[in-house]
Amino acid sequence: MLNSQINRLINSSLSEIDPEIFDLINKEVARQSEGVNLIASENYAFKAVLDAMGTALSNKYAEGYPSKRYYSGCQFIDMIENLAIERLKKLYNAEYANVQPHSGAQANMAVYFAFLKPGDTILTMSLNCGGHLTHGSPVNFSGQFYNVVHYGVSRNNEMIDYDEVRELALKYKPKMIVAGASSYPRIIDSKIFSEIAKEVGAFFMFDMAHYAGLIAAGIYPSPITFADFVTSTTHKTLRGPKGGIIIAKGHYSKDIDKSVFPGVQGGPLMHVIAAKAVAFKLATTQEFKEYQRKVVNNAKIFAQTLKEEGFRIVSDGTDCHMFLVDLKNTGLTGKDAEEILNSVGIYVNKNVIPFDPQPPRITSGIRIGTPAITTRGFEEEHVKELAKLVSLVLKDKSKVDYVRQKVKELSILFPVYNIS
Repeated sequence: MLNSQINRLINSSLSEIDPEIFDLINKEVARQSEGVNLIASENYAFKAVLDAMGTALSNKYAEGYPSKRYYSGCQFIDMIENLAIERLKKLYNAEYANVQPHSGAQANMAVYFAFLKPGDTILTMSLNCGGHLTHGSPVNFSGQFYNVVHYGVSRNNEMIDYDEVRELALKYKPKMIVAGASSYPRIIDSKIFSEIAKEVGAFFMFDMAHYAGLIAAGIYPSPITFADFVTSTTHKTLRGPKGGIIIAKGHYSKDIDKSVFPGVQGGPLMHVIAAKAVAFKLATTQEFKEYQRKVVNNAKIFAQTLKEEGFRIVSDGTDCHMFLVDLKNTGLTGKDAEEILNSVGIYVNKNVIPFDPQPPRITSGIRIGTPAITTRGFEEEHVKELAKLVSLVLKDKSKVDYVRQKVKELSILFPVYNIS
């Protein structure tokens, strides 16, 4: 009797076991389908990626690395992880790769812990100018463990001032220089950063989390040959599962492996690593490269349309998948704009802009990204229409009902998982 009850529980569907969670998942799917996602750090994973994550691989503990596990029964697990590693190395022409980090933040942590000691100086981009929480924010472990010096952007063009980076590096002699960003819309020159790092004897780490898909497709310059370490997430522009990776020069492999496990993590998430492998395979296709070109083109069109509608675009444009809108001349804060757009089913995030007078919880800007709408199939005409709807509702809140209806009509044209 007990065995039959256990078997029933094991084999029952989610809708039977937990209708409450099942219902909430369906509501979230509906939200994603009926709205328009312009959050630059979000995307729709490939269906095959989702399939890989929802498998029995979740049942297997596999602490350690291929052929060096702490558990038996890992022969197929080893093959999966080795496949993910080899695909990642081939995708970015890398000497070494670690696919186990659970997130981009833990990938960064593993690199820091492997090559820095508490109190060491790191030179990173300021969060206010487009950097990332794990690049030395005082509320993050990176800002608490290390002595952080920030570089920023020029007031003239809102782009990285490489002369300032060099001056700060020469003055403070950092142990590591970090490039990469969460809200910087322009090309980051890895070659210059590499030269500055060599000049002062520093390690150079590039966090390509936002640009990973563009780099894989050859749309954005690759940091691989210039950086000692490259970290990334595997979602965003890459369209894989939520997770992290580390790429590095081969002679750093042992230190990084040891830092990831047992340094900052226990058992790897093998269902996620399998999904990463799927994403790496799909990222080599011609269709993926064409998709990335459309992502950037759509971002440029969106930014230009908003500019024509009277909005100021930070740095006057974009070279990638995202851009920032300065709202100071509109009477709105970033928080205001986020809430107004959310009410009509357009999802953006409030975002600090360079030299922002507002605190991070309010901000003077919003960040807009085009990966998700491009995944759904938005072409130039739809991007222009969407940008004009954003402009309309931000300028006139009485148009909320009208814009909400138009957003629904656009969403119906592009079902979320009616994609390749």
